[in-house]
Amino acid sequence: MTLSSAGELVASAVEGNLAVPAFNVITLEQAEAIVAGAENAGIGVLLQISENAVHYHRQMEPLLAACREIAEASLVPIGIHLDHFESAELIEHALEVGSGLGVRSLMVDASKLEYSANVAFTASVVDHAHALGWWVEAELGEIGGKDGAHAPGVRTDAVEARKFVAATNVDGLAVAVGSSHAMTERTAALDIDLIRTIAELLPVPLVLHGSSGVADDELRRAVEAGIRKVNIGTALNLTATAALRAELARMPDAVDPRKFTALGSAQVTDLVAHLCSVV
Repeated sequence: MTLSSAGELVASAVEGNLAVPAFNVITLEQAEAIVAGAENAGIGVLLQISENAVHYHRQMEPLLAACREIAEASLVPIGIHLDHFESAELIEHALEVGSGLGVRSLMVDASKLEYSANVAFTASVVDHAHALGWWVEAELGEIGGKDGAHAPGVRTDAVEARKFVAATNVDGLAVAVGSSHAMTERTAALDIDLIRTIAELLPVPLVLHGSSGVADDELRRAVEAGIRKVNIGTALNLTATAALRAELARMPDAVDPRKFTALGSAQVTDLVAHLCSVV
């Protein structure tokens, strides 16, 4: 299977009134487990590397190269997407090296800025990225969580969102509709009417961030209302770390990480396959 892209996968989702599952990757093992789950479900997905993950590794190239190799060997279409990139310097570097590493999309996150500054910064990134053939996602209306960096409870204004898309020429928009990053329980109540209103007004697909905190039925309703890309990260980490704790407790003398990480990877694979069936 050839490497796919966010643009191709989202376009297919739009055509089928579905959503692309997009899973955040921190380690090689996560990437392998995610793709295995996607293959089990028979559904194409996105591997997402965030700016925080890049900082963790201190560079982006090794993890992106690994994801590219895994994607190219996959039985289903896999795209590689850069998530929540805020740094102008890092975005510039990503645009310089990303295409050679299989990346053809990014999410520029200027949501902490005032509206006019968000528009200006996002538009400049879009211009550069589009010249390279990249698909660009942006955010309007702060999505909760993340150590107070975003104000919880904020909602995207539908009319402002239409103006933002026209002013920036983005290809997809992450909207604040009730979800919150880093939730450890699936208790988020989404504003389905707002999703539907924004979807009807905008000419671009909508993205739901913080989907780990959204229950299956609520995710299905969001997709029916117009969400076309669903971001999931924390749920995978919760599953893997719970399995790791259990295995280390069961094998207190273990020193070979393969013995106590395998179960976590297997459970991530199962969770990914399940979530692919939901959206």
